[in-house]
Amino acid sequence: MSCIYSSSISSFSALSTSLRSRSPSPSNSKPRIYCALGGTVAEPIIINATEPLLLTAVRGEDVERPPVWLMRQAGRYMKSYQIICEKYPSFRERSENVDLVVEISLQPWKVFKPDGVILFSDILTPLSGMNIPFDIIKGKGPVIFNPLRTADDVEQVREFVPEDSVPYVGEALTILRKEVDNAAAVLGFVGAPFTLASYVVEGGSSKHFSKIKRLAFSQPKVLHALLQKFTTSMAKYIQYQADNGAQAVQIFDSWATELSPVDFEEFSLPYLKQIVDSVKQTHPNLPLILYASGSGGLLERLPLTGVDVVSLDWTVDMAEGRRRLGTDVAVQGNIDPGVLFGSKEFITNRINDTVRKAGKGKHILNLGHGIVVGTPEENVGHFFEVAKGIRY
Repeated sequence: MSCIYSSSISSFSALSTSLRSRSPSPSNSKPRIYCALGGTVAEPIIINATEPLLLTAVRGEDVERPPVWLMRQAGRYMKSYQIICEKYPSFRERSENVDLVVEISLQPWKVFKPDGVILFSDILTPLSGMNIPFDIIKGKGPVIFNPLRTADDVEQVREFVPEDSVPYVGEALTILRKEVDNAAAVLGFVGAPFTLASYVVEGGSSKHFSKIKRLAFSQPKVLHALLQKFTTSMAKYIQYQADNGAQAVQIFDSWATELSPVDFEEFSLPYLKQIVDSVKQTHPNLPLILYASGSGGLLERLPLTGVDVVSLDWTVDMAEGRRRLGTDVAVQGNIDPGVLFGSKEFITNRINDTVRKAGKGKHILNLGHGIVVGTPEENVGHFFEVAKGIRY
């Protein structure tokens, strides 16, 4: 039997909204799940309450519902974040100040109580510590001041030492662990080697990725040297984040899907695998999540990296993605962020559809990409309310 949250009591329902609106009493102090089959009432079970639900789900253990968090859940759609931006207009200042990083990371936690609290940062944060000057400019995005195009440029790139270059990341993660106190998993993240290389070679964001592909196809040794430096550095960065409080780490390979499958196998896959292998030697129980937007054409190759979770974007049907990925890897996603502009009924239906297709267990409910600027905060609240009311 499956019990799914719905605004209609006649369908599978978790009447969490109405229960929370009542004053506490011995008879309704715990939420109840009303199921259509037989009209029975079941109380949610507490499983492994000493650790976050997200970690239990990733391991494939029994959970009563899928854990839920949203990419970019701390950000510009929140009024509280906009107020901070007015006071601190520089993104780097906001993301490199311990107090601000903690405050911003906790904003969605305090309002929505997601099952994952992700560090407020950026995948480019390590670049300064690798002798690659950059900035993130409002209205323009990332700007690499001296793009890397030659072997001599790559030679100048230093290996990243996170405790020296970004001590504020470790401090913020330590504080977040204490603040969240295992009620949710604290998540760190890094950029994947090919995606980082794309930014520093292109000089910022790109439409056609002509510069990184010119380097890949005309001077592959130069690109491989750069990718290796990023690989060694990001493995260390993941280990550093885990040592300072991160309970899971997501690897963003946003631009790897600009590669053909054969080029992905040369310029991305081996470096991702190397990162995973390095991290698993020192942190064998740390869940690693891989996200690559537009990955439908590469899907079967992603588990070859050895990650614990593959995060799907919304262009892949969840049921089909599950079949293609196999049973050994957990899955995350994959609702279209645009759904959050729809009606509450529409949002509810899409959540239920995604959870049904993902099946029971080894699923983290999320969007297929980050929350879009301008998303109604009220709809994000509804998303979390519905998601946390689901019962398998």
